[in-house]
Amino acid sequence: MRALRELNAWRRTDLEVDHYGAPGDDSCGLFEIASSIDRKPLRIIATAIDGWDHVSVSRKNRTPNWTEMEQIKRLFFRDEETAIQLHVPSSEHVNNHPHCLHLWRPHAVDIPKPPGAFVGVAGLTPDDMRAKIAAAKAAGIPMWMLAEAIAAESAAS
Repeated sequence: MRALRELNAWRRTDLEVDHYGAPGDDSCGLFEIASSIDRKPLRIIATAIDGWDHVSVSRKNRTPNWTEMEQIKRLFFRDEETAIQLHVPSSEHVNNHPHCLHLWRPHAVDIPKPPGAFVGVAGLTPDDMRAKIAAAKAAGIPMWMLAEAIAAESAAS
């Protein structure tokens, strides 16, 4: 995670004193950032303690969406860092705020990721993908064969 002092432009020291009893520092802080969607405030609590980076993101009247979570991930984490949202077993689920989501990054281990081809093909636009799917359908090629062909094409480049 970035050093939280890098984000001081959005730091809410007044809220930090209410929340923590003192102003935040590089290991914790409270921030308010305008949503890239509607400019309404996103409230962020960030910590880097006990081997974990943690960023909670909330809104007053609705849960943050993908675009807003991506906005905050890009702001709080370095470009090459992976952060995750966890969906834990029901028995471990805790919900203290109806409109809050969390980003996590462990310090001691790299977060495993699936192969890129499982997600999509880098450099292939949505229009390119639609064209490949339409061509495969027209030729009677099953989707699983198209997926294998695209993955092989991606690996060769």
